[in-house]
Amino acid sequence: MRKIFRAILIISIPIYLFILIRVLFLRPSYRTNATLIEYIKSSSNFIPFKTIIIYIRGIILGNINKLTPIKNIVGNFLLFLPFGFYFVSIINFIGNTKKFLIITAATLILVEIIQVFTRCGIFDIDDIILNLSGAFIGYSIAKIKFRKFFS
Repeated sequence: MRKIFRAILIISIPIYLFILIRVLFLRPSYRTNATLIEYIKSSSNFIPFKTIIIYIRGIILGNINKLTPIKNIVGNFLLFLPFGFYFVSIINFIGNTKKFLIITAATLILVEIIQVFTRCGIFDIDDIILNLSGAFIGYSIAKIKFRKFFS
């Protein structure tokens, strides 16, 4: 059973990484004549839960397409759920939740910064919160359900 589990990991990790890179970095860039500073000022969100609240308020008031916020909120959460699982699988960080959270948060901040500089995305603290939440759930599931495979 352990060999099958490891084989599935070896096959699925590159597929997940391809999907992750495609979603995060290989989409059309935002075409603008704005300087980088202007772009950051106009398109970034540094206020926690601001975007999430705007989406929820828009759904309640009925003045936003419901698919957009659901795709954004659920998508950001689910996108990094496997990350936590794979992190445990590859690095074997079963007992060190604090290190996992610090490394994952730093990685997510770096991703957001790269998206801004390449203009293939915006910096949104809510994305970091949702991605980190998803990664933490994946990490927790791996810790609880698959401990025997990682020892």
